Amino acid sequence: MPTDIEIAQSIVLSNIKYVAARLELAEKDLIPYGRYKAKLPLSLIRPEAIDKCKLILVSAISPTPAGEGKTTTSIGLTEGMNQIGKKTTVVLREPSLGPVFGIKGGATGGGYSQVLPMEDINLHFTGDFAAIEKAHNLLAALIDNNLQNKNSSLGLDPRTVVWKRVMDMNDRALRHAVIGLGGTSMGVPRETGFDITAASEIMAILCLTDNLKDLKERLGNIFVGFTFDKKPIYARDLKAQGAMAALMKDAIMPNLVQTGEKNPAIIHGGPFANIAQGTNSVIATRMGMSLSDYVVTEAGFGFDLGAEKFFDIKCQSAGLSPNAVVLVATVRALKYHGGVSLKELTEPNAAAVTAGLPNLEKHLENIGRFGVPAVIAINKFHTDTPEEIQAIKDGLANSNIKVVECDAWEHGGSGAIDLAKAVVEIVDEGSSNFKPLYDWKWSVEKKIETVATQIYGAAAIDYTSRAKADLRKIKQLGLEHLPICIAKTQKSLSDNPKLLGRPKDFIVTVREIEIAAGAGFLVPITGNIMRMPGLPNSPSAERIDIDEDGNISGLF
Repeated sequence: MPTDIEIAQSIVLSNIKYVAARLELAEKDLIPYGRYKAKLPLSLIRPEAIDKCKLILVSAISPTPAGEGKTTTSIGLTEGMNQIGKKTTVVLREPSLGPVFGIKGGATGGGYSQVLPMEDINLHFTGDFAAIEKAHNLLAALIDNNLQNKNSSLGLDPRTVVWKRVMDMNDRALRHAVIGLGGTSMGVPRETGFDITAASEIMAILCLTDNLKDLKERLGNIFVGFTFDKKPIYARDLKAQGAMAALMKDAIMPNLVQTGEKNPAIIHGGPFANIAQGTNSVIATRMGMSLSDYVVTEAGFGFDLGAEKFFDIKCQSAGLSPNAVVLVATVRALKYHGGVSLKELTEPNAAAVTAGLPNLEKHLENIGRFGVPAVIAINKFHTDTPEEIQAIKDGLANSNIKVVECDAWEHGGSGAIDLAKAVVEIVDEGSSNFKPLYDWKWSVEKKIETVATQIYGAAAIDYTSRAKADLRKIKQLGLEHLPICIAKTQKSLSDNPKLLGRPKDFIVTVREIEIAAGAGFLVPITGNIMRMPGLPNSPSAERIDIDEDGNISGLF
């Protein structure tokens, strides 16, 4: 079987104007970035069309090192729905260079279920991440300039500054840094560090904003720190929001590309789900819903992370009401949750599949809390046995949930026809009764407790002294009304990555609570969550190359 990049490079791409024509867009409606990519102006969003479109969310069980394939399934489902005559667009996040060069590799699907041009999307694409990075670091520069310039100083206490710098790369050496060294002309010495660009609040803002006016207002609302007399300072106090928004005038527009079967795909934004909201932009979702009858989108990591935030933050903020959830599971992942080591996942073991089903069952239970109907998609691998597939179906026989095999990786849209039909059927039934898990007006503690106990299955919440101080600060700033975006390991339903399956009777520890006032949410941080990942022992970058003709290899 050829590799993902070999498959991608074997496909003859259509000019982007022909892809746009499938959305009834003319060439004049596009802002082209070469032959195969284009920006879509916000003027193409049509509220009356959004109300008629059906929104389908793809999520998954708790991720494992074996991979689950949400993106592959999302793209394959879109191909399958178009094959059965349903005008469907897939709307996805942009890949971060950190995982591309790190441990995960690319994020454009796989096999015969990909978005293209694969190399461009996985690398610099249309420059959105660079714009976010520059806007973020501009604010950082303005902060340090204000600390240095006594004539226009706001009296900002450098010990309280929470704004770091960002770069789109895994680089653990930059997690903590001391800046401003070298004498009085070089700045004010202070401790700071770097986050990865996907963790930037600017990324979160981009993915929740409505338009340029709203973007500028949100950028101005970014909390920076306190003055020496305890007055809060925001980006607007530094007059930063105008220039920051100017840097993002193109990045705010979503990107149009194509699937392997020439169907339209919209890709925009890329926040991680373990440290941010993990969904593509509101603008991109609205764009897709303006131009299609159905939109397939995904949320990062397992349902407990990306999907919960999709429902409680994105849908609430944007007024979206999803019609169905596709929950992706694999035989390999279920065996891992059933206690099988990574090295033994390809060996037949139906009993281990059954042992891992409680993780899947918990995620199904969580979907039910939001009132949205679900379909389970078994993302097939060639090592799966009929007995293992049947173990999943038998284990869920009493759940009244459809379980459908999906083989989009090997067969593209034709391998997802059954899944497409099942999804259309439950969407057309109109049984969705979406409701959020909590009211934003609740106290911060009640919101955290609700998510941790009902979605994760925690027995209780423990707050460190720092987290308690953060709660007092949030109350002082009048920000208790904001929703919560819990930062938690993706590897477990709990905050302990070693607890697989469906852990019970565990305590979630909130270490601190970050304020993302511009994005419009609070970030309770649990466990050992890093906002700047490191590279693995054998990073993917070591296998990526380019020949003298410009052909890239090693991306996957």
